Amino acid sequence: MARVVKLFRTLRNHWKKSTFAVCVLAYGGHWLYGKHCENILRREACLEAREFGRQLIAPQERLKKATVILNPAACNGKANSLFEKNAAPILHLAGFEVTVVKTDYEGQAKKMMDLVEHTDLLIVAGGDGTLQEVVTGLLRRSDQDTFRHAPIGFIPLGSQNSMSAGLHVVSDNKVKDITSATLSILKGETVPLDVLQIKGETEKPVFALMGLRWGAFRDVSATVSKYWYLGPLKTHAAHWFRTLWEWPLVREVSIDYLPPTLRPPDLPLHKPPRPNLLHRIIRRLKNYWNPPLKEAPKAEEPEHWTEQKLSSVELFIQTHNKNPVERRINDSMMICAESDNLTVGEFITVGNKKHQDPAVVTENCTQIEASVCQLKLQEGGGGFYSIDNEDYEAMPVEIRLLPRKLQFFMSAERRQQLLSQMQ
Repeated sequence: MARVVKLFRTLRNHWKKSTFAVCVLAYGGHWLYGKHCENILRREACLEAREFGRQLIAPQERLKKATVILNPAACNGKANSLFEKNAAPILHLAGFEVTVVKTDYEGQAKKMMDLVEHTDLLIVAGGDGTLQEVVTGLLRRSDQDTFRHAPIGFIPLGSQNSMSAGLHVVSDNKVKDITSATLSILKGETVPLDVLQIKGETEKPVFALMGLRWGAFRDVSATVSKYWYLGPLKTHAAHWFRTLWEWPLVREVSIDYLPPTLRPPDLPLHKPPRPNLLHRIIRRLKNYWNPPLKEAPKAEEPEHWTEQKLSSVELFIQTHNKNPVERRINDSMMICAESDNLTVGEFITVGNKKHQDPAVVTENCTQIEASVCQLKLQEGGGGFYSIDNEDYEAMPVEIRLLPRKLQFFMSAERRQQLLSQMQ
């Protein structure tokens, strides 16, 4: 008992050192517990991947070839380590023939796609910028129809992974997000995604999966990191400082667009069985004696372009890939123009929400559905576009929707979540 009393007396007399030691021990214990949980997640994912690798294949079959485009600079240079620890073991245990191609500089992924040979699946390990470069390089190829049918897997290793929210269940644990995204590639469930083709007057087309953003909210979001010293108030401060420098923040733009097109019925997943020989002979004889009448070719209807001038704080042209399993009647992209009569307080509040999710719209937002649109910037309407969180110089462009252009791997859990939200 005397020893216990002496211990407490010592802690009381040196309360500063004791408090510091408790904080260090608490932080160290929390860090070690987090590492232990991450190791458990890796182990469970590897055990599940091993079951895929133990499946037998026919003698004439070959191993599936997976080409990985890895951006080591993503996530502040941690992407290579994250991939080697969390994703690479799963792919190897599953029995894939893995080829890893690492990028050395920005824009190299576009050039690499010209050199990619036949592959069964394509895996993008990086962030929004890497994914946008791979998609652009893939769809710029002359033989894109051959390669675009290869399913694409996205492993979120970047600081911004906007597309991951539509394909995988997103959590606060980076290791869990990476392992679950890699396991969804093994399970093989895919979903078609729309693509936006953005083409200037002279430049080669750029392709996007999420959309094009232009305006005041985009400009402020690009400067939020400069106010890191303000902590949780940095987003509000960035928007408030912008209103002090310039107000009102209104952009003038003219849009010519075509209405959305009717979505064709989906093709059956399995081909119907071929009719028997007798049925085919009877059908051919019937067509021989009573040939079907040939319909006259229909005259092509002229395109009816609609012109609309918009005065907006921000323009956001986006796909419906945020919920890729939603059944829609039309194939369309959404043109969202925020109201130009926002007050300073509303600008700061809405801007804070848009910094977290650019797809957030206000009640007074003008929304237009279109299949093709042409942006014509008015005088003084320069700046930069944000195309899938990558900056491009603003110029007059034509944006065309390519419906269900690419196949992406999607987790079954995320599909069920999105379906339950629509009910």
